[in-house]
Amino acid sequence: MKNVIQNFLQEGYLVSPDFLDKIKTQKINQEEIVLRLQECTKGNVLILSKDIVNITCSLKKNLNLNWTEFEKSKAHLEKGFGDSLYENFLKVIYSEHIEKIEPNKEENTIEKSVELEEKENGSNFVIVKNYLDVSKKREIQDFVKYFKLRYNFLKDLLINRPELNNILSINRIKNKDVQENVSLIGLVYDKRITKNGNILLSVEDLSGTIPVVISKNNRKLFEIANDLVLDEVVGICGTNGKNIMFTKNILYPDISLNNEFKKLDRDEYIVFTSDMHLGSKMFLEKEFLNFIDWLNGNYGDEKQKEIAKKVKFVFISGDLVEGVGIYPGQEEDLLIKDVYKQYEILGDHFGKIRKDINLIMIGGNHDALRLAEPQPILDKKIGKPLYDLENVTMVSNPSTINIFSSKNFPGFNILMYHGFSFPYLADNVDSIVKSGRLDRADLIMKQLLQKRHLAPTHESTQYIPDTREDFLVIDKIPDFFVSGHIHKTTSMNYRGVTLLGAGCWTKQTKDQEKRGIVPDPGKVFVVNLRTREFKILNFYEDGN
Repeated sequence: MKNVIQNFLQEGYLVSPDFLDKIKTQKINQEEIVLRLQECTKGNVLILSKDIVNITCSLKKNLNLNWTEFEKSKAHLEKGFGDSLYENFLKVIYSEHIEKIEPNKEENTIEKSVELEEKENGSNFVIVKNYLDVSKKREIQDFVKYFKLRYNFLKDLLINRPELNNILSINRIKNKDVQENVSLIGLVYDKRITKNGNILLSVEDLSGTIPVVISKNNRKLFEIANDLVLDEVVGICGTNGKNIMFTKNILYPDISLNNEFKKLDRDEYIVFTSDMHLGSKMFLEKEFLNFIDWLNGNYGDEKQKEIAKKVKFVFISGDLVEGVGIYPGQEEDLLIKDVYKQYEILGDHFGKIRKDINLIMIGGNHDALRLAEPQPILDKKIGKPLYDLENVTMVSNPSTINIFSSKNFPGFNILMYHGFSFPYLADNVDSIVKSGRLDRADLIMKQLLQKRHLAPTHESTQYIPDTREDFLVIDKIPDFFVSGHIHKTTSMNYRGVTLLGAGCWTKQTKDQEKRGIVPDPGKVFVVNLRTREFKILNFYEDGN
């Protein structure tokens, strides 16, 4: 046993007690296990548990799994913080990716639980990505590690682009001959317009910085460069000058043109909404209760009622209540001045919804949470009226949820983000400024997908510099990307991803007017997963 442990240590792996128990009862091929681990996890696993070895040895193809998040969920289970996240990981893996597993009682239980869940209501879901907060003192060096993590992840996405096959570090580019074709992957450190009207970037990587010029005469490239924001990571192709680079092409991390536009084999509906702001004098309670009546099949015409019967999920993208002390003078706008009471009444409203509809919700900047992102799930003491409801699931902001997965279908990944970074993008991305600023949540979300980050600029949102990973990176391409915050009902399909700005349930307050937010209230998105078509139902009686 000591030799086995030592051999795995030499390969860079620690061995867990449950895997040691497996070794005692079964013969193992250590070389084969190490080879499969390297193939499947690409070195992102530290501790060998029985589950990890079973998974990697049973896979028929490589699994695109966030192994770091998987190990964190196991650690939280062992520390007694709950087992739901780890179990959800296992359910997704065994139901989607493993055709044949070892005849182990524990694994058969997992497989049966997935089948049972599908058989009972046909609407299983798993939490793919959910932020688990770790309390620790943050230091300056944590910001450096945080940005290095972000840079390296986005670099790995860009480095596979054929246009960047000649990539060099900035330090090596400076030693190349003038007029030589060069490529780099760097972070935008600075951006300005020269006196000649060209764009001058200062781009940095881990080896240094270099000035990069984009000519105003190349109109298409100039427009791309105009949309760049500080701190985002891009690929740049061009020619070398004397301590300067002249640009021929700029590449975002982006998502693949071949991204699959998935559809279900039957009519199932999901609903997206956001920003109730319950507790505000401007909260549209009558309209919101009509929405609940519709979900229960008691409101609308016959066709609308038939759709309501097939709704299995409602996704709510934050600002569940108005909160208290959110902005100066807010007390004048409050109908309910106790945040506990706000959540109590919200729980009463949600409790009226039929129990076969899953309500999945995140917090926002008005909820009783820290403002810095990623925001953890709502505290169970404050949000007790919501946690008491059997069909409510609280997740972090942001988070990713997979729905309707089965052995023959990978399911739909729903990326939920409240959208606190949106106003910064609306004011600093040139194409969005020209197209309507805060009226175009869809264009903002498209930019974030292209940049593969929910808050690419340091000052676009308050954030916690996590040295484990950058949780705001869009690492897994979603099928739906849904947001709120700016109270606009907007939509777009981009490369197989449905982008939805989910509107609100409040009229305009004086604070919103000051910030340039013009609400589009009382509208919800209803999506048919068989066709991926979405409709907007308008419950606002004063609207058109």
